[in-house]
This record gives sequence, structure tokens and C-alpha cells, in this order.
Amino acid sequence: MNGLIPKHGGFRKLKSFQVAQLLYDVTVRFCDRYIEKRSRTHDQMVQAARSGVQNIAEGSVASGTSKKMELKLTNVARASLQELRLDYEDFLRQRRLALWPSNDPRRAALVARRCQTVDEVARWVKEVAQQEWRDGRYGQGGQSTSSIPSIQQLYAQTAANAAHVLCGVAMALLDRQLQAQARAFEQEGGFTERLYRTRTASRTQRSS
Repeated sequence: MNGLIPKHGGFRKLKSFQVAQLLYDVTVRFCDRYIEKRSRTHDQMVQAARSGVQNIAEGSVASGTSKKMELKLTNVARASLQELRLDYEDFLRQRRLALWPSNDPRRAALVARRCQTVDEVARWVKEVAQQEWRDGRYGQGGQSTSSIPSIQQLYAQTAANAAHVLCGVAMALLDRQLQAQARAFEQEGGFTERLYRTRTASRTQRSS
């Protein structure tokens, strides 16, 4: 049975699951604070974040008997986080807030912080927003802009960008996970192939 159904279900140890779960917690807090709770956008963003977490877990559990299902669910998780990332971009664009460019040092700084909880992310957001408010750096590239008239909007801009960064980290981890799963499926096959090999080996052993 160990050869037929390999070890599976260890999703809590997956870095992709850990980051996606953190992103889910961040998204719930973000939406409760900045998105109208009764709006469709609020529900869609929270559900997209939840879908990322749940599908990573379900794919890990399903991998014991179906590598194909594992690949499918992992890809669904990635697609959900892509949808969520676009929602954060829409939030910023519609409010004329700045989306940090891909090479912005604040992105690398957040990744380097290695936050484990939503409270740690919130503290980082507060630190960055307050520092930029004191320095008068509100837009992209450290340039002031009249599009952010208040510290509250600067908090919103920083929080949305932080969540956008976490989306990118989780998606990059899932890309590598999908590549590894595809290689494993190509080299080892799925449950049907393992079942055939097990039956063949059993018949060979009985006939010898």
C-alpha cells in the first residue's frame, strides 16, 4: 500500500499554503476595513483568498490517489490568487493610489521581513506608512502626489500593496509547485499506473 498510495496530505508544511493562509487573513482584515462589507467585491475578494488556501490543501490530500486532481486543484488555487491580485490592483487604480512597481524596495523589504501573522503584516504596514508620511513620500518612486490627501489613504495604499506582494509570493511558490507536480506525474504516473504496477508485481511474485 505504501507504493500504491504514497505519503500525502502534508499541506500545512507547504510554504505555498502558509503564505496563502497569511494572505487570506490579511485579505479578511483588509476587506473589513476598506471594502463595504455588504458589497459583492468584499465577498469575492475574501472567497478568492479562501479558495487559494482550500485548493492547496485539497490538492495535497487528493495527491494520494490522483496526481491529476492535485495538479488541477493547485492550478485552481493559483488562478484564485491571480484574481485576488487583480482585485487589489483595481482597488488602487479606482482610488488613484499608487501600485508599487515590481522593483520597488518596499516589496523586497516586506518579503525579507518574513511575517508569520496578520498582526506582523499590519505592524509593517503601519511602520512604512508613517515613515512615508513623515518624509512626504506618497507616490511611486518617492514622489509626492496630491492624490493622497490623508494618512488614512496612505495606510490603505500600503496595505493594498502589501497584500499584492503576498499574492505574488504565493503565486511564485505555486508555479514551482506545479512544475514539480507535473514532473512527478510524468515520471511516476498516476494512481492507475501505480495500481497496474502493483498488480503486475503481485502476479509475478505469486507465479515465482
